[in-house]
Amino acid sequence: MMRYHIPALLDESIAGLNLRPDGIYVDVTYGGGGHSAAILKHLTSGRLIAFDQDTDAAANVISDERLTFLNQNFRYLKNNLRYIGVDAIDGLIADLGVSFHQFDSQERGFSFRNDAELDMRMNRQATVKASDILRTYDEEQLANIFYSYGELTNSRKLAAAIVSARVKAPVVTVSDLTGALKGLVPPAQENKFLAKLFQSLRIEVNQEMEALQEMLQQALQVLKPGGRLVVITYHSLEDRLVKNFMRTGNFEGESEKDFYGNQTVPFRQINRKVIVPSDEETEKNSRARSARLRIAEKI
Repeated sequence: MMRYHIPALLDESIAGLNLRPDGIYVDVTYGGGGHSAAILKHLTSGRLIAFDQDTDAAANVISDERLTFLNQNFRYLKNNLRYIGVDAIDGLIADLGVSFHQFDSQERGFSFRNDAELDMRMNRQATVKASDILRTYDEEQLANIFYSYGELTNSRKLAAAIVSARVKAPVVTVSDLTGALKGLVPPAQENKFLAKLFQSLRIEVNQEMEALQEMLQQALQVLKPGGRLVVITYHSLEDRLVKNFMRTGNFEGESEKDFYGNQTVPFRQINRKVIVPSDEETEKNSRARSARLRIAEKI
């Protein structure tokens, strides 16, 4: 049976947390529990709070009195921590990748390799699916999604083709979408192209960029001085946001200055150069190849 998920850069990310046995830590992307299980091995009297908006992740929750699992979106980090009586934490880890389970569950519609309904909801209670976006967004909105979140240069042609196709029949399944885009997908780069297209729809469905920004801002607020922020990203859009935030405290990457003109930064960079998987890791887990790890410590 396929494991729910194999965490990327596991040893490097756990080391980056600089765990204390009595510390309070947060795993905002519990998934299969790989990072959480590794954190718990380092705790004695410490505590771990784990978030995951996907109800499927609840089936993997480790039975441990030190672990509190919250079936919540990490964009509500601060309020949920306050609700359980936690005001400050010693470290936070986020693995922003889609889990193996989500990709490999045909009915979830995350992968273009299976002909299923275009769903892509991380939170299955959410009301908007990818098929709803393809049905209701106008041509300009679709083009903006494909260009901004998929970095697809022929975004306008893609949007026009979908709008034209849905006049004749709804674009609901993977085959509906690929059929509508016939002739616009470069044959030599089909998999890479479709991966970017599906990424753009998934990001829009789950409001991933907005949620990430909200979580990072709240993480800065709840981290104690000396607390670590550890984030694994999988595409350039996420990585740019995380890099800028860790370096400057904002998402534009512009350093702020105090009254005297001195730069004010909220974090100390632990790894100036982004950490990537070793050749050995990618041989064992090919899906880890795009993982990028950044670590920062709150000043």
